[in-house]
Amino acid sequence: MPVVHKNVLKAARQAEKRRLRNRAVQSRVRNIIKKLHSALEEKQTDAATTCLREAMRVLSRAASKGVVHRSTAARKIARLTAQVRKLAPT
Repeated sequence: MPVVHKNVLKAARQAEKRRLRNRAVQSRVRNIIKKLHSALEEKQTDAATTCLREAMRVLSRAASKGVVHRSTAARKIARLTAQVRKLAPT
């Protein structure tokens, strides 16, 4: 029977907690982006703007926590903003 050190067990517990937390954050990011895309498809300017604001907040927070790379978050925010601006009248 192999010797399992206490620190290995603790690291496994921590990794599982982080994995679950990261999955929840990633799911939240995906859901808000889907909501924004559906608002864009239906050409709902007000809904799209509020969803964009929420998406920017969620993506920035995910990037600050290290769940998503900061460049990935910035790229997604830029692309979503461009799509909403294209829809909104100038």
